[in-house]
Amino acid sequence: MKITIETIPHAALRYPTVGDWSLHGNGDIQIRVSEMGDWRKEAAVAVHELVEALLCRNDGVSQSAVNAFDVGYESVRPPMGIPGWDMPEPGDAPTAPYHRQHCFATAVERMLIAAMGLSWAEYDAAVEAL
Repeated sequence: MKITIETIPHAALRYPTVGDWSLHGNGDIQIRVSEMGDWRKEAAVAVHELVEALLCRNDGVSQSAVNAFDVGYESVRPPMGIPGWDMPEPGDAPTAPYHRQHCFATAVERMLIAAMGLSWAEYDAAVEAL
C-alpha cells in the first residue's frame, strides 16, 4: 500500500472541502489537503483524512458512496453566514454513509491539535475561512 499526502491550493480540490481522500483499487490512498500556511494544521487535516479513509476501507464504505454523499451535500448546503444555520461538514450529518468513521477521525484530529499545543477554536476558524 502506498499513501500519498500533498498540500494543494484550496481551489484545486474536487469540491469545497479542506481535505479529500481517494482509495485506489490496488489499496493505495491519495490525500489532498488545502494549503493553510501552517504545516501543523495541514498535517491535522491529513491525519483526519487518513483515519477516515482507513476506517472506510476497513468497514466497506465505498469511495463512490462517500463522493456521492459529499457532492450532493455540498450542492444543497446554504451559503455561509446564514444566521442560526448549523453548517457541519458532510461527514457530521447522521445520514452520511461514513458518519461513524468521520467522527472517529475528528476525535483523532482534535487530539493531534491539542498535542501540538494549538487551539481547536483557532484551527477550526482557519479551516472555515478557506
